[in-house]
Amino acid sequence: TWLTCEETEDRAGEEGMTKDHGYVFEVDPEDRRANREPKPVKALGRYAHEAVVIDPKRGHAYLTEDASGPNGLLYRWTPPEHFRHGRGRLRALADDAGVLQAFKCFDSGGKFVDDLSRATKTGTVYGVDWVDVPDRDARTTSVRKQFAAGEVTRARKLEGMWWADGGAYIVSSYARDESPGRPHDGQVWFYDPKRRTLTLKVLLGVNADPSADGAFDGPDNITVSPYGGLVIAEDGDGVQHLFGATDSGRTYPIARNELNLGTEDDPEYSEFTGVTFSPDGRTLYANIQTPGIMLAITGPWKRQKRR
Repeated sequence: TWLTCEETEDRAGEEGMTKDHGYVFEVDPEDRRANREPKPVKALGRYAHEAVVIDPKRGHAYLTEDASGPNGLLYRWTPPEHFRHGRGRLRALADDAGVLQAFKCFDSGGKFVDDLSRATKTGTVYGVDWVDVPDRDARTTSVRKQFAAGEVTRARKLEGMWWADGGAYIVSSYARDESPGRPHDGQVWFYDPKRRTLTLKVLLGVNADPSADGAFDGPDNITVSPYGGLVIAEDGDGVQHLFGATDSGRTYPIARNELNLGTEDDPEYSEFTGVTFSPDGRTLYANIQTPGIMLAITGPWKRQKRR
């Protein structure tokens, strides 16, 4: 099965909605009957979900929230005792199964970090604690608004995630005036559950001219390359790319979307999405969101040298 996320928290009666939204759903690609009446996995919380990954060793689910006013959170769901992931098992859970928590970061001196935009250089390492969510179904108050200042760490536009190397790679798309730290046009973090640390792997400075080729902004979907480093889908301003990042955080272009949906004088390019490699590592798949094109990129690929 796969998990799909609702990137909204609209309630029934709002915007024409007939049901509450903001949930994760388990989809069975082989059994249509299981999908005819979708059942939300309420145990994972109701908020503006972006992505979810599963720790195959410990069973935790990690979830990003793409929200502002205030900025969103990174969540961890701990399954109930003796739970094992498998086909249809999340869908069968009770609404209050397991424990949903939000992250809280500390710097090397033990000082609380209120927002990930505080990090100004790659290699920054934060310690991580987890704080229980009071009301995961957000019956009266959005989950991210249930915490007072100093209780949790926030980030603007927490986006794609990918599980590899024993942990979760996590994207924060950008930071501007709504974030208390330094503005940036993208971060990629790595959470190590064994050490309970969060390390900044990639940092994109503010892109002064998004219409020019060669600079990147607004990372979104992400995958880990079998040849080393990361492949990232851009959802920024101006020109849109697939780009790579080495283990040292250096970025480089892979592909550019040249399908202009606007005009010659006012060009518009849709974002790349859904980047992932085939199981044999030979083909990189990616989508262009509008008008809806799937691409298969066969390389040639070369293993990166570690620097």
